Amino acid sequence: MEQFEFNYPAKHQVSKRAHVGVVGSGDLEVLLEPIAGAISSVRIRTSVDGFKPTWKALLDRFFEQYDGAVHIEINDAGATPGAVSLRLQQAVEPSEK
Repeated sequence: MEQFEFNYPAKHQVSKRAHVGVVGSGDLEVLLEPIAGAISSVRIRTSVDGFKPTWKALLDRFFEQYDGAVHIEINDAGATPGAVSLRLQQAVEPSEK
């Protein structure tokens, strides 16, 4: 099991928390919480070792388009990059309303 954290610049405040997905065979959960400040953070706990560069590339791409001030917790049980991207988008949608 690996755990790591990434930080990204943030430009706007987010209004709500969000929780999407479940930790289970081949899936993940994303917990998104608004924070004050200009830095977003992402903490990942994954059961699959050796994919830190893949996680970084995926999150770099996500934060090129998203600039909310949030802390995101991702608990992964082997989800594909496509599933991770989908869950991140699903978490952003209700948090921005």
